[in-house]
Amino acid sequence: MRRALRRPLLLANESVTVVTNLHNYAAKPLFRDPVFDGAADPVVIYNRKRGTWWLVYTNRRANAPGLVGVSYVHATHLGIAESTDGGVTWRYYGIMNLPIGGPEDSHWAPEILFHDGLYHMFLSFVPGIHEDWGGTREMHHLTSTDLENWQHQSELALSSNRVIDACVYRLPGGTWRMWYNNEPDNKAINYADSPDLFTWQDCGKATGDVPGEGPYVFEWHGYYWMIVDIWMGLAVYRSANAENWHRQPFSILEEPGTGEDDCVKGGHAMVQVSGERAYLFYFTHPGRVPHAGDADCYDTRRSSIQVAELEFDGAWINCDRNRPVPIALTP
Repeated sequence: MRRALRRPLLLANESVTVVTNLHNYAAKPLFRDPVFDGAADPVVIYNRKRGTWWLVYTNRRANAPGLVGVSYVHATHLGIAESTDGGVTWRYYGIMNLPIGGPEDSHWAPEILFHDGLYHMFLSFVPGIHEDWGGTREMHHLTSTDLENWQHQSELALSSNRVIDACVYRLPGGTWRMWYNNEPDNKAINYADSPDLFTWQDCGKATGDVPGEGPYVFEWHGYYWMIVDIWMGLAVYRSANAENWHRQPFSILEEPGTGEDDCVKGGHAMVQVSGERAYLFYFTHPGRVPHAGDADCYDTRRSSIQVAELEFDGAWINCDRNRPVPIALTP
């Protein structure tokens, strides 16, 4: 079943512009989904057609009553928020129209990139609704010329039938590498290589010193960096060649912040490098504070998207999640 993309409420004569004033501070929280209040696993991509930035995210049915176990994280498709001011504020745009699955199937943790006139999405697809973390997870490749109309290309043959959270980056030689979470192997981070984004060869394990998910790789200050959600903040790995990874002595977003919806550990993140700056987009479960214990309710299920600016000390990276974030994303 295909879902129609919900359109934004734009006036006929309204134009979209990108603000480049670094005195504009990002909202905190940056975004909450107005339908289910379960935005998570963010990816930020520039929409060349509209001249705006899109935030595409996993949506979860946090506010739906009567859902047992983790069935609330199933049966939703990707949500979209849009920013016309360079990332300072975001408003709900709709749901992503993808030609895969039906209303009871799940679209999780997208990776989206633009290359040679096409947007490529690598989607974690979960057939059916599950009350626990069972079921299969598949990795699918889709393409689009405009971020709105997508064509299904293939299901990737990776290390198992439980793979999620792709991140794709181009290596210096021109080939492409995907990092992803292989759940049966103690949640290790595996990788696959491709010459063209369409054909992939699985290559085994990239890191596995601790279980984790949501790997994200980027270049900054002369290094490759990989961040991994280890459920106690984000582990950080550094590499000179995207082959040999060395773990940073400390994690980031492990200590709770003080801002609205940010007083808990941060999870599953991506990084947008814009000029010399690097912005860490992540999500939180604001209600999962110590006194909540094992409570399973709307307050502990809901999630919010946040952003912090990364800092480089000459060797490792960190971020002060309590510092206001001046943001002006550039295409």
